[in-house]
Amino acid sequence: MKYLSEYRDPELVRQYLDQIHEVTTKPWKIMEICGGQTHSLVKNGILDMLPDKITMVHGPGCPVCVTPVSIIDEAVWLSKQPNVIICSFGDMLRVPGSHKSLLEAKAEGADVRILYSPLEAVELAKQNPDKEVVFFAVGFETTAPANALSIVHADKSGVKNYSILASHVLVPPAMEAILGDPENQIDAFLAAGHVCTIMGTEEYYPVVEKYKTPVVITGFEPVDLLQGILMAVQQLEKGEYKLENQYTRYVQREGNRMAQQTMEQVFEVSDRMWRGIGTIPQSGFEVNDRYKMYNSRVKFNIDIPTAQENPSCISGDIMKGLKQPFQCPNFGTHCKPEHPLGAPMVSSEGACAAYYHYSSATVSAVP
Repeated sequence: MKYLSEYRDPELVRQYLDQIHEVTTKPWKIMEICGGQTHSLVKNGILDMLPDKITMVHGPGCPVCVTPVSIIDEAVWLSKQPNVIICSFGDMLRVPGSHKSLLEAKAEGADVRILYSPLEAVELAKQNPDKEVVFFAVGFETTAPANALSIVHADKSGVKNYSILASHVLVPPAMEAILGDPENQIDAFLAAGHVCTIMGTEEYYPVVEKYKTPVVITGFEPVDLLQGILMAVQQLEKGEYKLENQYTRYVQREGNRMAQQTMEQVFEVSDRMWRGIGTIPQSGFEVNDRYKMYNSRVKFNIDIPTAQENPSCISGDIMKGLKQPFQCPNFGTHCKPEHPLGAPMVSSEGACAAYYHYSSATVSAVP
């Protein structure tokens, strides 16, 4: 299959691994931003094939994982309001809030539904004019255009009983927060190819220049990741720092302008709380004043206390690259996919879930 099978070619994998082993002379820590990259690295056994001097650490690029307890609490609160249907992607239902998850709220009688697109939620609102339909809009720049488009469609169609609970977050501010942390140990980044497909490459140049840190945009298949790691290590070994694009088959410098324009039409950049990390300035999208009637926080006048994160979950340290999942004392014991303490064990892109399901590290970590 074009653009797939050739990026899983065992011979190409071997060639890139040989080159990585050949050029690596010093210890390096490289962070892959996206949870999709993490799962591919772990599932395909790539971490075990890299030189001992290369440590891959797993960043905050899992949208479910970075959604804080307080926003889960907002979603649960909305689900309890009369005549409200709350819709979300499946992963979000099991993420624990301070008291319960959406799945538990559903078990108690709330009308919580799994959908695959926010446009489905707009149709649901049309079919249920006596209900308020809320779409729990999480994700990075990748999913934001579809959520923005759902508001545009609702507005043009005169659908008044639709709104979104926005929990959109942005990648470059998170990278800056990590690099600006006094405990930062990251030498280079693998940036998420699908985010860059939407946003292009321009917004990464200031990060590279300010922090003198290599950034390589990659895809998600084994060959993509190994080529990206090689490109990053070659820069590091030469003392260089620049932005490189491994994912040229999809990522263009300008990105997807139509998607960007739709986001600019509906959203404004705002401060955003990240699970386990805290508030990062100007790191999220919120519905702007023009479309405020489609902002669930405004429509329902949400005002609930800010909840504290579970102190037993070290998701913040994991997503900042300070610790690995198996270094958590609760990993695989008190925290499992069926009974998670935090979102990284829930999401299909979560680092903890990846290690739990695929990594040999689990064997030594779990009693």
